Amino acid sequence: MNSDQVYFTEKRSILEHLISNGVQNLKPLIEILLNEAMKIEREEVLKAAPYERNPERTGYANGFKNREYASRMGSLRIQIPQVRGLSFYPRCLEKGERCEKALKLAIAEMYIQGVSTRKVSAITEELCGFEISSTNVSKCATLLDEGLKKFRDRSLTGKYAYVYFDAEYEKIRHDNSVIDMATLIAIGVTEKGKREVLGVSSRLSEAEVHWREFFEELQRRGLSGVRLFISDAHAGMRAARRTVFPSVKWQRCQFHMAQNAQSYAPKESMKIEIGESLRRIFHSCDYAAAQEEKRKCIEKYKVSAPEYVKWLEDNVEEGLTCFSFPEAHRKKIRTVNGLERLNREIRRRTRVATLFPNVASCERLITAVLQGIHEEWITGKRYLDMSLLS
Repeated sequence: MNSDQVYFTEKRSILEHLISNGVQNLKPLIEILLNEAMKIEREEVLKAAPYERNPERTGYANGFKNREYASRMGSLRIQIPQVRGLSFYPRCLEKGERCEKALKLAIAEMYIQGVSTRKVSAITEELCGFEISSTNVSKCATLLDEGLKKFRDRSLTGKYAYVYFDAEYEKIRHDNSVIDMATLIAIGVTEKGKREVLGVSSRLSEAEVHWREFFEELQRRGLSGVRLFISDAHAGMRAARRTVFPSVKWQRCQFHMAQNAQSYAPKESMKIEIGESLRRIFHSCDYAAAQEEKRKCIEKYKVSAPEYVKWLEDNVEEGLTCFSFPEAHRKKIRTVNGLERLNREIRRRTRVATLFPNVASCERLITAVLQGIHEEWITGKRYLDMSLLS
């Protein structure tokens, strides 16, 4: 069969399809048109039709490669022409693949914004005629990896006087079991008084080695000008902080300290009272007043709650570092409440995923959420007036 006969046979097939089905079911027609367009492209590149003897021929046809192709019409069965002797890929598919990539990015963005995989599947089925599994949603999300890695690894320019740290936990699959994985997060306040997300790191625990690597990475990327770290007393963090940033002051979160203090109450009825006694110290007008309030507290509870008094003497100074900084800043540097709100926003998105298949997928979603918040912060209003810091 020569090329003219093939052309008229395919043309007849297209016309018969239109006569039989009208325009209501175009999917088979699109398959025919796309396959024929690719054959025509191959002929143009080879400068010869199938079985044609031509001295200008640049290569040889080498059969076809079957492929499932996602499109707005649904999944199409296409046959990609293969060529021997030169490089060839159909231009019509390149255009389609750009559309396919845009669709995958849209799916990834839906996932990042907290749309469940069930709803994503319903949307793609309605718009495109095919469903998408949770596995495919995760594969689509990997398209974001390059940009997210650049965000995590970017250089930190300028100075950050205040840096907040916290660990956020999500459930992941690991070694045929489900475990809680720690994601370490750092945010800082710039010289202009705006907040930035400085770092994100997911590991299987928040042991000292993870904290130390996290601090060292921030240091390598250029973290400087730090006057104060603010965090809870995370396991492993103290030793790691002393190793990497030994000269930086530390403010232990007062909110968490007040909660911790209640565990030293000798009986249940004293828990609220003990918590309030510590808050009175923290809410003093200055450091001297806080020391006086501490003295009164020790005197009051040395007989009725000796374990609390011992804990207070050993730990309370870690919560009073903020008195070395401007009074107008103290409300926002004495706790990690701002970072806790950030964690709640992360959990609002991660609840959709429920359980992550691995560390990378969890870090990907959390980084994407934080990158969006980071961009809002740097274009939003000032968080602190840094001119007050001498």
